[in-house]
Amino acid sequence: MPNNKFKILIVDDTPKNIQLVASILKDKGYTVGFATDGQKALDSMQKTKFDLVLLDVMMPILDGYQTCEIMKKDPLLKDIPIIFITAKVDSESIVKGFKLGAVDYISKPFNKEELLMRINTQLIIKDYQNTLHEKIEDGLKEIKELNMEIVDTQKEVVYTMGAIGETRSKETGNHVKRVAEYSYLLALYYGLSEEEASLLKQASPMHDIGKVGISDSILNKPGKFEAHEWEIMKSHSQLGYEMLQHSTRPILQAAAIVAIEHHEKYDGTGYPHGKKGDEIHIYGRITAIADVFDALGSDRCYKKAWEDEKIFQLIKDSKTKHFDPKLVDIFFENLDMFLKIRNEFFDTSLT
Repeated sequence: MPNNKFKILIVDDTPKNIQLVASILKDKGYTVGFATDGQKALDSMQKTKFDLVLLDVMMPILDGYQTCEIMKKDPLLKDIPIIFITAKVDSESIVKGFKLGAVDYISKPFNKEELLMRINTQLIIKDYQNTLHEKIEDGLKEIKELNMEIVDTQKEVVYTMGAIGETRSKETGNHVKRVAEYSYLLALYYGLSEEEASLLKQASPMHDIGKVGISDSILNKPGKFEAHEWEIMKSHSQLGYEMLQHSTRPILQAAAIVAIEHHEKYDGTGYPHGKKGDEIHIYGRITAIADVFDALGSDRCYKKAWEDEKIFQLIKDSKTKHFDPKLVDIFFENLDMFLKIRNEFFDTSLT
């Protein structure tokens, strides 16, 4: 460990003392700075990064104890090790120095070899701490990158599972993408944070995942459902929730909410629990309008895509009935943005 990598600040109000210590340290290759009082020492440390401070106690303006106390309260200086070098060596003074945060206490006059050994010991410890800190930072960075990879994998799995649910019912391939984008915009315009809006965007592709548990004969029936068939079809929201509810992952927790609540209606006539108004989670209210807007504009096995004016009229008529009135207003106030998303992710119907 080469000594020239370390910078040591000598703080003493007696120039001869500074010259003596500086000469000893320079002979061993250390880089040295000096100050004749505590305030000058603090000013110097703001300009130069020192690895160790050799601090006298009895000085004008700010004494050594005051200087040490100020350093330990400063986030930029608190980790610099301090060794007191002083003639004030009564037990009370020594204890006070250690309580204030000094790492060592050397009496004047000092032994040259003892001084160098104590300095070397503290610099070895400081160098080890710096290396350990760097390794911890590198480790935290690696953990963060791994966490991001896990989150990205979750997003991919969520989207893929959502797409599987749509494919089974022969719905448009980009339906889940569009619903995700619509939901994200609605969430932001509604006033949710970027974090929550992004979470909903990631979770919304799973809104119909429960369809994987519905038989093809019902899921892809081209005509109107019989009463018992409709009850089976409606069960997909509960099935989706049961598939997702036990996960502790935020994305899948949000997806569970979306799965079970996106068919609830604002007036309480929806399913599966007949919730109404704000009883319905905002994720469910947002996904409801996003899903219906996209579904009506897409070809399905049981219908052809509706014309825009007919879709818009239904959404207006469903304000306060099916949909949260605030979300309906947001939808029409930003209609050009939603149409832009639809055009960007446009696809043809599946046959």
